[in-house]
Amino acid sequence: MKITGARSAFYEWKRPQPISNGKHTYPTVMFGAVWLETSDGITGVGLSGGKPMEKEFINFLSEAVVGMDPLMSEAIWEKLWVPKLQGRRGLETRALSAIDFALWDIKAKAAGLPLYALLGGYRKKIPTYVTGGYYSDGKTLDRLGEEMAGYVSRGARAVKMKIGAVPILEDVERVRVVREAIGPSIRLMVDANCAYKAYEAVQFAQRVEQYNVFWFEEPVQADDYPGYAKVGASTTIPIAGGENEYTKYGFRDLIATNAVSILQPDARYMGGVTEFMKVAALGQAYGLDICPHGEQQAHLPLLAAIPNALMMEFYPKEFDPMWGRVFTATPEINADGTVSVLETPGGGCELNTAELEKYRVG
Repeated sequence: MKITGARSAFYEWKRPQPISNGKHTYPTVMFGAVWLETSDGITGVGLSGGKPMEKEFINFLSEAVVGMDPLMSEAIWEKLWVPKLQGRRGLETRALSAIDFALWDIKAKAAGLPLYALLGGYRKKIPTYVTGGYYSDGKTLDRLGEEMAGYVSRGARAVKMKIGAVPILEDVERVRVVREAIGPSIRLMVDANCAYKAYEAVQFAQRVEQYNVFWFEEPVQADDYPGYAKVGASTTIPIAGGENEYTKYGFRDLIATNAVSILQPDARYMGGVTEFMKVAALGQAYGLDICPHGEQQAHLPLLAAIPNALMMEFYPKEFDPMWGRVFTATPEINADGTVSVLETPGGGCELNTAELEKYRVG
């Protein structure tokens, strides 16, 4: 089997109201994909974050794999990841990730297996947490509490909220309100999205420990490894991080801080399925759990294939006006707070292109 061609598409649509985290505001949703076609008639799809310039890198790297055997994903990964020519992080590695996803989709389809089974298979239902609690105009404390309690009423057994965009004491009050709204038994995580300096993160952590916070995510800038170490040593709250890390080498260095208990690789960014599985094994060797950042559709089969999967991040309908219309099959949260794997051959990311075409931007 040979790769005979590649194509890509990017899409963007507006949110009803912009949402913000500790550092950024998102008025739209951006989404992209690459398709690799083969001589056997199998087409693999890989997901992209849809950032500006990603398409150029995807198209550039895709040309290099035409004529290669898609089953040789390790060889293709090594050919594309050449730091001297393409860079060792950033959009180039994100483009590589999308192509790598498509390769694994091809391999699973060729084997007639869902991706989680091809990768080894460990479970068929993954515990989830719902991400919400963003900042938005007009969201009072009462509305924040109602929002988070609403996710629990729909089956969530864990929820995550954003922090870092307002003064520390104001965010502490937001955490208190959410804890009271969801009750004592629901896991509550907080995510600063790298908004704090280390001393600020220490102050915040000490003030919210009383609310039984399950983890404190990205307290400082991704490359501030000494800051991670300071925060981790100052609190009983487990530290989570890694959504801005790239490849096994970045996670090796993050693990070396001895501060992070939960690794959060985003396979769409950090090197695709190939690198995700290596980071999962690295985490397992160090007794660390995996709880990836981002797109649940992409990460569901990967988490189902590893023993150290903790939870899957789940974006609810409120996050995206196209929820349920992007993919041909969209898993929902079960009554017990889990999500079940898709059993169709491939990576489970077949796109509803007819619906997406309305929002195509490139």
